[in-house]
Amino acid sequence: MAGLDLGTMMELQDELQEKYKGKWEPIQPDRSYFKLLWMIEEIGEVVALLKKRGETAVMEDPVIRAHFLEEMSDVLMYYVDTLECLHVTPEEFSEAYLKKHDRNMGRDFVKEHSSYL
Repeated sequence: MAGLDLGTMMELQDELQEKYKGKWEPIQPDRSYFKLLWMIEEIGEVVALLKKRGETAVMEDPVIRAHFLEEMSDVLMYYVDTLECLHVTPEEFSEAYLKKHDRNMGRDFVKEHSSYL
């Protein structure tokens, strides 16, 4: 199985939103802030797992790894919900991501941050 692309992830989130329509908060611009907060909570769960179990367990213990991947999936689901709340398309995001990548490839982080490195 190939990796999921952003468009597919958005379609899957739309499917979940439709299933839980009226039960989950809607995907709309004024809910984007809350989606980010939920995402941060999920990131906290990932951090706690790494802190309590360690990187080696995540890499070598199938049960811990499955839990890690489930929590990371939650992070991405809220991330995608945030993009959808603000009507960001996969194409728009891809363009911005590639521009940022190109910018980072041309940067000298050591020089830019020499005052504190």
